[in-house]
Amino acid sequence: MNEAEGAPSQARERHAVLAELLDEANWRYYVLDSPTVSDAQYDLWMREILELEEAHPDLRTPDSPTQRVGAPISTEFAPVAHLQRMESLDNAFNHDDLAGWQARAERLIEADPGPYLCELKIDGLAVAIVYEKGRLVRGATRGDGRTGDDITPNIRTLGDVPARLTGDDVPDLIEVRGEVFLPVEGFRKLNEQLMDAGRPPFANPRNSAAGSLRQKDPRITAQRPLRLIVHGVGKWEGAEAPKTQSEMYDRLKGFGLPVSDRYKVVGTLDEIRGFIDYYNDHRHDPEYEIDGVVVKVDRIPVQRQLGSTSRAPRWAVAYKYPPEEVTTALLDIQVGVGRTGRVTPFGVMRPIVVAGSTVERATLHNASEVERKGVLIGDTVVLRKAGDVIPEIVGPVTDLRDGSERAFVMPTHCPECGTELAYEREGDADLRCPNARACPAQLRERIYFAAGRNAFDIEGLGYVAATALTQPLPPQEPPLRTEADLFDLTMEQLLPIRSVVRDPETGLPKTDPETGEQKIVSFFATISGAPSKNAEKMLEELERKKKEQPLWRVLVALSIRHIGPPTARAIATEFRSIDAIAAASEEELAAVEGIGPRVAATIKEWFEVDWHREIVDRWRAAGVRMADETPADEGPRTLEGLTFVVTGTLAAFSRDEAAEAITRLGGKVSGSVSKKTGFVIVGENPGSKHDKAVTLGVPILDEEGFRTLLREGPEAARAVAVTPEE
Repeated sequence: MNEAEGAPSQARERHAVLAELLDEANWRYYVLDSPTVSDAQYDLWMREILELEEAHPDLRTPDSPTQRVGAPISTEFAPVAHLQRMESLDNAFNHDDLAGWQARAERLIEADPGPYLCELKIDGLAVAIVYEKGRLVRGATRGDGRTGDDITPNIRTLGDVPARLTGDDVPDLIEVRGEVFLPVEGFRKLNEQLMDAGRPPFANPRNSAAGSLRQKDPRITAQRPLRLIVHGVGKWEGAEAPKTQSEMYDRLKGFGLPVSDRYKVVGTLDEIRGFIDYYNDHRHDPEYEIDGVVVKVDRIPVQRQLGSTSRAPRWAVAYKYPPEEVTTALLDIQVGVGRTGRVTPFGVMRPIVVAGSTVERATLHNASEVERKGVLIGDTVVLRKAGDVIPEIVGPVTDLRDGSERAFVMPTHCPECGTELAYEREGDADLRCPNARACPAQLRERIYFAAGRNAFDIEGLGYVAATALTQPLPPQEPPLRTEADLFDLTMEQLLPIRSVVRDPETGLPKTDPETGEQKIVSFFATISGAPSKNAEKMLEELERKKKEQPLWRVLVALSIRHIGPPTARAIATEFRSIDAIAAASEEELAAVEGIGPRVAATIKEWFEVDWHREIVDRWRAAGVRMADETPADEGPRTLEGLTFVVTGTLAAFSRDEAAEAITRLGGKVSGSVSKKTGFVIVGENPGSKHDKAVTLGVPILDEEGFRTLLREGPEAARAVAVTPEE
């Protein structure tokens, strides 16, 4: 599509910048549990990209952050599919936004959607818990909304979670959704215990809850004072379902499940505002951290009538409170270099407590952001936290300047390898070090990433080891000059190594607070010169994991931009081998669900680089698995190569269930109708997608025709489909 037909270049470039910022924020928030932007900043970016896509629909591609819920799932535990998709919530930031949400709902059903249920928005970790015949059978994190991590053993350790439901009206199958959190007082005590034991404290309650639920040993989880509040239901089978959200909470409470006592059913918009305003003034009254209020249509039949967008229900909205703000001194602005070469400024501040945690650093994203905010080194700055995430610097308190402040100057050369910095593509917001192959900072970060839990998962190869392997003290030569060397390491190479300890957050050397000298370690050898347990464990893990890790983990480990676990899984499932991926065209790659043209181009570019291909060849020669076998028990893929659109309400299938039935048989589900669409499945009250199918002449199936499609395949379905004339 040329510019005359699609979005102008300025909009396209801004969309690309926002997509990268949101992808990175999602990755750090959901996967690494180490967010670098505030909720407020994330919401602003999301709003801006949504507005761009409304103005220029051709920007709304499958790999856009607006088309995904959450972010790549962690792979610490086995992936598990939710019985129904766990959706995100659209946000309101003021009373006008709230009134707009209510008005849209009213227009859709041509009636007042009220009454409404108002409840507090807990800043914790979303989970889904499944009970069969009243017995707990599974607990999972939200993950990307369709697939999460199986954390059943850890969920069972929570005192709030009953092993069996009580009452005479328990459904045969119920999937409840809720939020796991650490109470504020429990968070304080846990950090005291960690510091007494000489271990680093958690940054905030949400991180501590997420980290506690992802412990490999459930006994550790059991020692943490985690709590649960249930706020919804996915699947419900085998008993009469409640007619309202408030009745559902009464039923869930009767089953023995923990529900909030801080919700209220109201009838008008003014009453909703009253609830919101009350808790804005009393936001620290609850035992847990909150960042807003969730407003839901109370009547469940009306919820179903309103339905959902591609990522969020139309019958609920999250009203986000303004972030909490404090002031502190900006002592310095420094930069760090990431694994893709991006050079990111961050503020170093006088430590200050905000929203329950001590803050010393805050990201500034890029040089343009520093200039836009107008901050100077030495300023007193306003620091903001929305919820409990890494804070952002809002701006300076200019009235407190005394003339000693100085401007930050973005370095022109990489602070670790000296290469001149540059923008990778026209319109990029971030400077990068182009010396990807030889920059020690990038190599260090890539090795650390490749050994992480979302890639090869190498125990013993943490940040200290990655630094030692890539940046040993002279005269020792680095054993790893490229990640191609990773699986050829020997104990003889490791034993002489000494290195400076670096901070995983910034990549900067750590110093002794008393002497100011850099911290130096001999990581792979004991005092006597014998191999350390860390060294032995790391080599054992490298040998074992190279043979057993599936292809998608290898793809993640290669540090191809935009390729996280879900994307890697999709690519590996489609192509089965690294050679097939390398040989695929951009069009074939972009056709994989969730990929899109931007990611497809990045993959092709990566494989065109000589030293990238050398990594693949060397890993292959060292015994790394480069292909997945086709599972013997894989079912028939009768819908492979076909794309489907589902619109309207089906009697026997939810929208998610219909999509899952299609994807199980190899088909793809899209949110928009085009001439390439194979079939449009139509239920009651179909929308504009049905009209577009008629216009384009795309075959239309009713629910019975859909059943024929699933049971007998596309040829049988075509015989019963309605095929409009173009």
